[in-house]
Amino acid sequence: MKLAFIGLGKMGAAMARNLLRAGHDVAVYNRSRDKAEALSREGARAAESPAAACRDAEAVLTMLSDDAAVEAVVSGADGIAGALAKDAVHVSHSTIGTAMARRLTAEHAARGQGYLSAPVFGRPDSAEAKRLIVVAAGPPALISRCQPVFDAIGRQTTVVGEEPWQANAVKLCGNFMLASMLESFGEAFATLRKAGVAPQSFLEIMNALFGSPVYANYGRIIAEEAFEPAGFALKLGLKDVRLVLETALECQSPMPVASLVRDRLLSAVAQGYGEIDWSGLARVIAKSAGL
Repeated sequence: MKLAFIGLGKMGAAMARNLLRAGHDVAVYNRSRDKAEALSREGARAAESPAAACRDAEAVLTMLSDDAAVEAVVSGADGIAGALAKDAVHVSHSTIGTAMARRLTAEHAARGQGYLSAPVFGRPDSAEAKRLIVVAAGPPALISRCQPVFDAIGRQTTVVGEEPWQANAVKLCGNFMLASMLESFGEAFATLRKAGVAPQSFLEIMNALFGSPVYANYGRIIAEEAFEPAGFALKLGLKDVRLVLETALECQSPMPVASLVRDRLLSAVAQGYGEIDWSGLARVIAKSAGL
């Protein structure tokens, strides 16, 4: 497929690289020109603007940090909405709010363009290894058209609904589950350190009990306090938990644990930990325990 890819952070660069490896024709854009030029050496075409990247593209993929970044790329000067061809598709892989997804759906529909939400689960190493889990929602015909894209970046695609915002609800709830796990690990490790028990010993037991690669990976990071460089910045975790609470309010569904985790993440950002990995939430918990 002839594609455009906007947003070449740690996740986006790896995803765009896998699209190139799968044989797709990919134009790329990033605010930092050097990241686009790095991919141009692997076969991509570096564009001067989002609009230039998506001209003549069958689909444009965005992987951006938050609602504001997506809105700027879509609707701002040299944005993709004004340049994307009629019947072409915008596939948003970004973790954004459900309200933003509905606005994007409406804007593209008004221009005769398609829109899909397809956020992903996985850290940068999973993106590089084409091991992401893709969560897609939108019109079935559009999902079928874009399946080769999903196959190129991930190991599994799950379709969760025909309304794009439903995929964002799934992604936000999934990140809430991960954040809750980080809170639980942080509390347990702090207590065990004060009890004189090595966190690694506890982690061995939890790995045997749950058998989860997510528990094993995050548990190891926390036990070793390997919070830098960040695979996923703590400030972005705060953004995601804030967004899941907004979705819960829309759905009139109480999420008291999410409120607790949001406040813990907010405290971490206030203490200057916003740029470390979000598993570094454990550091704030340890400090509160006097460690």
